Amino acid sequence: MNLRKTKENVIHLFFFLTGILVIVILFGIFLMLLLNGLNAFKDISISSFFLKATWNPSAYGKPFYGILSMVVSTFMVTLGAMIIAVPLGIGTACYISELASPKVREILKPAIEILAGIPSVVIGFLGIVLVGPLIAKIFNLTCGLNALTGSILLAVMALPTIISISEDAIRAVPKESKEASFALGANRWETLLRVTIPSAISGIISATLLGFGRAIGETMTVLMATGNALAFPHSFFDSVRTMTATIAMELGEVPHGSIHYYALFAIGMVLFLLSLGVNIAAELVSTKYQRGKV
Repeated sequence: MNLRKTKENVIHLFFFLTGILVIVILFGIFLMLLLNGLNAFKDISISSFFLKATWNPSAYGKPFYGILSMVVSTFMVTLGAMIIAVPLGIGTACYISELASPKVREILKPAIEILAGIPSVVIGFLGIVLVGPLIAKIFNLTCGLNALTGSILLAVMALPTIISISEDAIRAVPKESKEASFALGANRWETLLRVTIPSAISGIISATLLGFGRAIGETMTVLMATGNALAFPHSFFDSVRTMTATIAMELGEVPHGSIHYYALFAIGMVLFLLSLGVNIAAELVSTKYQRGKV
């Protein structure tokens, strides 16, 4: 018994230390971004950094470090992706969990897992050679590398997350609830819309928020397929540059310790806080629904 208890204690300590290590790493990343990012504000005013739309660190005389256009571009592409991905993702999850035959389910689930494993650079390449030219042809544009193309590609990348988590939430709905609905005379569609989805709404909202977080932090796809124009966007047909694309393009060439270098860390800090906020929101929503507080 003592040997068994010792093994349990060792296993418990191992998992405890693993959890602590994750927290330490997360805090270390945030601290690195915070300390380097704050150095940027020694020479850049906070108001101009967040409220100015001009980003031109190499301008002669007085460089410009305004990220407003990048923030708007990031949210434009991400929200566009969610408009496409959320209905498709939830609909697919409902079909797989409630309507599909076992044979079809066995085909769809591995296909979704394969989709999640496709590298983002491959998605970006497909955006350049297929989606971009198609968008340009349909809407009679000179260039198809714009916010709309980025939204479509990010929607594809967010779909596996939304589908998988939503499907788990729908499958977790008690069978008794569905049977009670059928007993009252409801058909399969009425049960799905009025019983199953409302019962799984916490998981569906969490899936949407996590899909949003997945999309907002994507780099290679938007770097390759959105045109990377620093101008303030006014429509989904404009070329845009997101915050992640700016960091990826410029950090490898910027002089270490320069204002430009620290400004890129400040952008990284903003992205980190946005992603962290989305994940915390997903957890809070899930917890509140589980406790019946919403």
